[in-house]
Amino acid sequence: MAAPMLRGCCLARRGALACIDGGSRRGRGAAIGCRSSGKRGRSSVAQQSLITAQKSGKGEHAWAAVVGLEIHAQISSNSKLFSGSQVQFAAPPNSLVSFFDASLPGTLPVLNRRCVEAAVMTGLALKCHINKKSLFDRKHYFYADLPAGYQITQQRLPIAVNGSLEYSVCVGKKRSQVITRTARIKQIQLEQDSGKSLHDELRSQTLIDLNRAEGQLRVDANISVHHPGEPLGVRTEVKNLNSARFLARAIDSEIERQINELENGREILNETRSFDCKLGCTIPMRDKEGKQDYRFMPEPNLPPLLLYDTASLPPGADPQQVINIDRIREQLPELPSETREQLVQQYGMLPEHSFTILNEVGLLEFFQNVIKETRAEPKKVTSWILNNFLGFLKQQNLAVNESPVTPSALAELLNLLDRKAISSSAAKQVFEELWRSKGKTPSQIVSEKQLELMQDGEALNQVCLAVMEEHPQVVLAMKRGNPRAINKLIGLVRKATLSRADPTVIKEILEKKLSS
Repeated sequence: MAAPMLRGCCLARRGALACIDGGSRRGRGAAIGCRSSGKRGRSSVAQQSLITAQKSGKGEHAWAAVVGLEIHAQISSNSKLFSGSQVQFAAPPNSLVSFFDASLPGTLPVLNRRCVEAAVMTGLALKCHINKKSLFDRKHYFYADLPAGYQITQQRLPIAVNGSLEYSVCVGKKRSQVITRTARIKQIQLEQDSGKSLHDELRSQTLIDLNRAEGQLRVDANISVHHPGEPLGVRTEVKNLNSARFLARAIDSEIERQINELENGREILNETRSFDCKLGCTIPMRDKEGKQDYRFMPEPNLPPLLLYDTASLPPGADPQQVINIDRIREQLPELPSETREQLVQQYGMLPEHSFTILNEVGLLEFFQNVIKETRAEPKKVTSWILNNFLGFLKQQNLAVNESPVTPSALAELLNLLDRKAISSSAAKQVFEELWRSKGKTPSQIVSEKQLELMQDGEALNQVCLAVMEEHPQVVLAMKRGNPRAINKLIGLVRKATLSRADPTVIKEILEKKLSS
């Protein structure tokens, strides 16, 4: 109850998580739409950018989908939005409830400064216009977990409006092509959270916990389909989606359902639906015969929220009593899109690789620490981290911070490889041993297993000559122009040297001997 939350609506291309706002356990406002095109049988909207396409059913008319997202994200704060009650995950029911949270008569809301600053920072990150004056409203409806009978929100004049979120999508058969899309953000608003209903099916009763709703992210998706150039279709609202994966599946399922209904001569009802993850489809919850009348009115117990920038800051103002937008802007951390761009520009990293590096928790810091301690090329570091290091993590189901291989150890291994002290195959053996033998260094493993590359050119020359004498048929095939023959000879030489010889050097020696 009264927990900190941001709420927002967006306009964006289908396929994007289109807005970031703040969250209650359930959203009850109408989302504003994002347009794009859909086709029956397509894969998840979270994985593809969609364009108007010919549908594979009757006729040749294309269907376009309009999707609006209302996203509720809870603010990370120590206390609630309008009371000093502590915020703590999994606390005993009703153990963190103030008189105001319980809606006792005579209690008044007190706005949490931290939540306002978080809302401003979110708005700046999403390129919104920050309103220096915003208002609070009462939104009336009855739920048992909202004892006051109304919710404090920002309907008329929210804290931030008219933003955008650029996002990239990997497409193509190998998902190696990156395209950029933009989601339009309609508004971001602070909103009081509701309590939580606990359904006891055994006793056929519902209990109420007024601590707060514990879900950190909830999305309501408003979805409709129409033929391009024709009026928009009737929309349905799919409520309480709690992950990006379920959101994508719900949108795909609902678009396909609506197209099927219309193709078979039926109508789309303006209704609220939920997504059944087991069935993989949306199911009806309740209809919307008329527009919900929330009887919005100004919140009488909260004055307008006033913000300032450096130019408008009153002389002698107490920094603890005002919020300076410019100061929050200075504290804004580097955004993910900026970090990805820097990785591409500074290290020559492929865009799709920058997504992986950034999206895996702790992997960016691991990569940067390896870069600091190695002389190897950044592209080589990227390849080893994505193909070897990350592969081992996935096999063992480990997080980056649980890895037995430290950044320093991987950097030392890459240094050995860079100065040609070991071969690529030997480096992989060392890496596997590092994974199993915590505490050993790459140099120790190389020494123990005698994996150093042969530095004695004359000795390697004699091994090559011996292999050629033992396999005259392979030598003859090579002389006749068989391109695979030299690879077989190289493999035989490496086997004879226990993989301690550099394949490039072996090839040079073999070609020189054959030409003479």
